[in-house]
Formats: sequence, C-alpha cells, structure tokens
Amino acid sequence: MFENRREIMQDVFLTYLPADRFKTSRMTLHLIAPLQRETASANALLPAVLRRGTVRCPDMESLSAALDTLYGANIDYTVRKKGERQCVGFAAGFIDDAFTPHGERLLEPVAAQLGELLLDPVTHGGRFLSEYVESEKANLIDAIRALKNDKRDWADIRLMQEMCAGEPYSVLRLGDEETAERVNNQTLYTHGRELMASSRVEVIYCGSAEEQRVEDAVLSALAALPRGPQTPLPEVQRIQVPDKPRLVTETMDVTQGKLAMGYRCGSDDHPAMVMANLIFGGTSNSKLFLNVREKLSLCYYASSSYARSKGILTVSSGVETADFRRAEEEIGRQLQAVQRGDWEDWEQEGALQAIRASLLSLSDSQGALENFYLGQIASGVQETPEELAAALEQVTKERIMAAAQTIKLDTVYFLRGKEEA
Repeated sequence: MFENRREIMQDVFLTYLPADRFKTSRMTLHLIAPLQRETASANALLPAVLRRGTVRCPDMESLSAALDTLYGANIDYTVRKKGERQCVGFAAGFIDDAFTPHGERLLEPVAAQLGELLLDPVTHGGRFLSEYVESEKANLIDAIRALKNDKRDWADIRLMQEMCAGEPYSVLRLGDEETAERVNNQTLYTHGRELMASSRVEVIYCGSAEEQRVEDAVLSALAALPRGPQTPLPEVQRIQVPDKPRLVTETMDVTQGKLAMGYRCGSDDHPAMVMANLIFGGTSNSKLFLNVREKLSLCYYASSSYARSKGILTVSSGVETADFRRAEEEIGRQLQAVQRGDWEDWEQEGALQAIRASLLSLSDSQGALENFYLGQIASGVQETPEELAAALEQVTKERIMAAAQTIKLDTVYFLRGKEEA
C-alpha cells in the first residue's frame, strides 16, 4: 500500500512522491474517465485545445513568455490509456526551488498555471476559439492516421481491436477519426465542462517541496474546479476465451509479416503472472527470444507483454509469411513449456533480476515513476515499486506454473504483404 495518496478536496487526490535527488520537480494533473469510443477523441482533444491559451495568456506566444519567467518551466498536455481508463491532462516540469538562482519558489506559480489552463481557457461567446479547435483536431486526426506507419505497433493495435471488439479496451488512446471529425468548438466546450465536473482528478507531484506546501498550492490552483456527481468507472470486463481461437489475416504494403497473438489470463496472482510472462517472452533471456528467434530463426523479433489492468497477455513478432504457421505453433509450444514448468533455475533468476532492476530504476526518472503510480491508481492498485519487487521475490515455481496454466489463446492476427496475399 502506498500511503502518500489522499483526497484533498471532493474527488481530487494528491499523490506525493518526495525526491530531493533531482534538480527539477514534476507535477501532473489528470482527469480520469472511462475509455469509451463515443468520448475518447473529445477527451484527447480537450487538453490540446486548453494548452493553446488562457484568458490571461490567450495564445501560445504569451503562454510561452509566462513560462519563461518561471525559468523555462514547461507544461505539455498528456493523453494516456491505462487499462479501460483514459487519463487526460497536463504535465509540468520546472526547476526545483533548491536550484533557482535567487531561491525563488516556483511550485506555487506553476501549480497556478496548471489550474489556469484547466479552468480559465480563452473562449469567445461561450465556446472555444474555432481556430484552436480546428487546428488541434487536424493534429489529432493526423496522429490517428499515423498509427498505421509503424506496422509492428499497428499489428498490435489491430489485434486488440479484433480480440476486444465491443469492449472498452479496444478503443484507441486518441479515439478514432470518425468521432474526432464530429467535434466542434461548441460541443468540445460543453463536453469539457461536463468532464471537469464529473471526473476524478489525480495530481501527482515528484520533487523536494514539503507535502503540505504542495497540497496548499494544488488547493489554491483548483479552488474554482466545478464538482458534481462523479461518472462511475466501470469494473474492467473479463471475457471468456472462445472455444476456438480466432484467426484474422490482413494485407498491407509491408516487407515483413507481423504476427500478433492475444491470450486471456484467468489468474489473479499478479506477481506469478509477471514472472510467467518474463520467462515466456518478456526479456532477452526468455524462451521466445532464445528459442523462437535465436535458435530456430523463425522470427526477426519476438516478445510478450502482460497487461494486468485487463488480464491480457500478447505476443508480438515479425516473421516471413512462409514461416507464419511454424512460428505460431512454436510460440504455442514455448508457452506450453512454461505451463509445464519446463525451465531452468537460471531462467527464473534472470527474469527476477531483470524485473527487479527495472522496478528499482523507476526512482531514477521522475517521468517513469509518475507513470508507474498513475497506472497503479487508474487500475485501483496501491503497490509501490519496492513492494512489487518484494512480492516477486517470493514467487515460487509452482505459483508461476499455476498462473501460466490459466493463459488461453483468444485471437491470432497476421499482417502480410500485398504481393503475398
């Protein structure tokens, strides 16, 4: 349990991560909303439009000038997908008070600027400026279209869209082009006001300021935040696997086939599932890497990842079309080996060392640490990196086998080149 998160006003939570090893401080503010196709694009567009200007600083030039007076503090908008939650808001980075030239205190004015961006945007006639909305909408649509450019990522996206069709998890972080096109300056303004009033707000601070001072700065910045009935965050849907795995094949202009495989996991033993994934395909010493890629040369790359927030494990690989079936079958055999407990002690120890190092290195980066805690919070989990590392140390081979045996193949997605279709 991490005890550094508490409610400081109605449905506004502050997570305080004290750190005096950095020359900068980081503060993020997120509105937490259910991930839904109907609202995802509007939610993603909102912070981008808010970042364009406020009543006091109505354009990017004046806003940049205001931040320059704070020794080059920066504030960017952020849109993240955490399980079946969409987290939208701002991330601010600024010089820690201990390193300002004359001992200036930057926490309070930066927090105030965050509040101003959220609550006092530049408007005209009770709506956002049309030029700002249309400009940012064009950027959003370009970003959605650009998702196809990285074929490895696109195969993983298409796998989730097919495997989780009808589930919130299939919705993209940025939404989709069709719903984005329907947003205008009036509908976005109305939606934004509703989102602010009905969403839980999570503020995460990492720096050297005292906790009470951070709380006071946030309370002052958000004093005018509208609060109303909160939109409930639905429980994550757990779906049974089909009797027979689905195969989806598509063609694009690619020189290398992309094989993505999606599995549903039935275990609630999170540490054991993490270890099962690492041994299977989560490190460079995993079975997928050493056997499917290196020994058998069936894949250009092969790795697995586990999404605790949804109970899904995915495999991503690049293969020649002629090797598609062989690669799929061999990936299945490597999973079966994990389910049988067919691994050496060094494989488990190597996996443990890799994840331990990854977790403990989070404290070296304010951004990585903040992202970890946001993921925990959005998923309803309260576990520090140190606590998770300690839990992983206690995982036995029997627990890993039991967790792995709940992993069932749901969907296979293969993206092949047009000339091979």
